[in-house]
Amino acid sequence: MRFAEQWNWCTVDSIRDVTPTIREFRLRPENGRVAPCPPGSHITVSLLIDGQPARRSYSLVENGDAGTYRIAVRLAPDSRGGSRGMWNLQEGARIEATNPTSLLEIDWCRKHYCLIAGGIGITPITSIAAALRRRNIDAPLHYAVKSRCDGAFLDELPALLGERLTVYASDESARIDLDATFLALPDDAIAIICGPMRMLEAARRAWNDLGRAPADLRYETFGSSGLMPTAEFRVRLKDTETELVVPPNSSMLDALNAAGFEVMSDCQRGECGVCAVDVVAVEGDIDHRDVFFSDAQKHENRKIFPCVSRAIGTVTIDTLYRPEAA
Repeated sequence: MRFAEQWNWCTVDSIRDVTPTIREFRLRPENGRVAPCPPGSHITVSLLIDGQPARRSYSLVENGDAGTYRIAVRLAPDSRGGSRGMWNLQEGARIEATNPTSLLEIDWCRKHYCLIAGGIGITPITSIAAALRRRNIDAPLHYAVKSRCDGAFLDELPALLGERLTVYASDESARIDLDATFLALPDDAIAIICGPMRMLEAARRAWNDLGRAPADLRYETFGSSGLMPTAEFRVRLKDTETELVVPPNSSMLDALNAAGFEVMSDCQRGECGVCAVDVVAVEGDIDHRDVFFSDAQKHENRKIFPCVSRAIGTVTIDTLYRPEAA
């Protein structure tokens, strides 16, 4: 593990809908201590999904209340059920949460930054934008949404960013031109992006096509974001008679561990590379939802990250671990 999880009980202090499909939660630690955290951090919460305990991670939103953690959750019918579990919470409910951690490494010594967000991906970007503002760095923020009524925190961002905020609403036929945006950046600029998988993949291609340093494109991802629908699929284990069914509200990693085929993992967000397992055969298609592999590696289908990636059909894998050999 790159970080040790410290769990604490929190009370749901307040709830409000910031859009018709995005709900804000303020969680107040019962021990009275909000751990310090760098911009772009997230917390993991423990909740029940269909009666079963599960963990979900949510980015922290810029917060003027030093006594609470502020998160926002989009109600996603095609997710693994975490958003539904969170939306079922009421004010006063108790929920366990970890101290904040961050996997988003940012070089704060640069002079130029560009922020890009898509949909609920605005959540970690808010704290990064505020941190840059405190450093007197005027970083533009490009925010892509389906419509302005779907844009979270549009009541707060203009005051923070002013003319540096540009909103691209699909229903207004507005679309961010990533190639032009990156081309206009100074050579030493860092781009920080958080959004759905299609946006991340398009940004990575545009960035690489311009010959920019890969390390200067920093991104945050969602574990439930993919290019294909979230549906039930099957996993076969090489050299065994085992075939597992992975339901829409569970990950392949959870299914493997529950069946005794233990897979080592760390971030469980498709970012660290720890849990990758070998792919032996595919009957259907793999939906690679990680941001660790390159486009070429994903196309080869030789490995898969069971923490976030899924499939349509059946995938045969080799975890190298056999329960009977333990």
